[in-house]
Amino acid sequence: MYLYTSVLSGNFVTTDITVLAFYGQYNALVFNGFYWQLLTAMFVHVNIVHLASNMLFLFIFGLRAEELFSTVEYYSIYFASGLAGNLLSLVAGPEFLSAGASGAIFGVFGANIIFLRRAVRQPIIISLMYAFMFFILSSLSPGTNFLAHLGGLVAGLGLGYVFAGTRKFFRVKYEVRAT
Repeated sequence: MYLYTSVLSGNFVTTDITVLAFYGQYNALVFNGFYWQLLTAMFVHVNIVHLASNMLFLFIFGLRAEELFSTVEYYSIYFASGLAGNLLSLVAGPEFLSAGASGAIFGVFGANIIFLRRAVRQPIIISLMYAFMFFILSSLSPGTNFLAHLGGLVAGLGLGYVFAGTRKFFRVKYEVRAT
């Protein structure tokens, strides 16, 4: 998708604002029936650095998610979190323009950490604190769509919790004996 938007933009480094408005999420267009932008925005990036950073975080959190979740669960987390983030971004008003996979990636991150905590039967409050600390630290940069981050994170935490509840985990007891 980045190659496609680069060709349309005539520039490989930065995506043209008109291309972003049409293929990303421009709330004025979404409010006027361009609902498909809520999905396509997950695959459009502002520039090559934006794409690279999203790819790095997806690599880190996605590898773990592939181990923890089935393919259907993984895609459900990714798309539901991305959609939740983009829907929450609608509250920013009609002039708001956004693009990127951050909401979906935050969802994958949230699903990972809450799933792992629940799997080992530890309190999930630590997961929630860690998730929101990461949310705050990564949402401070100017131009960051913190609403997409928040919406994706909350959706991912919820789905990870639900999917962990469908598994049976075994607790291993360790016994130490003096020899």
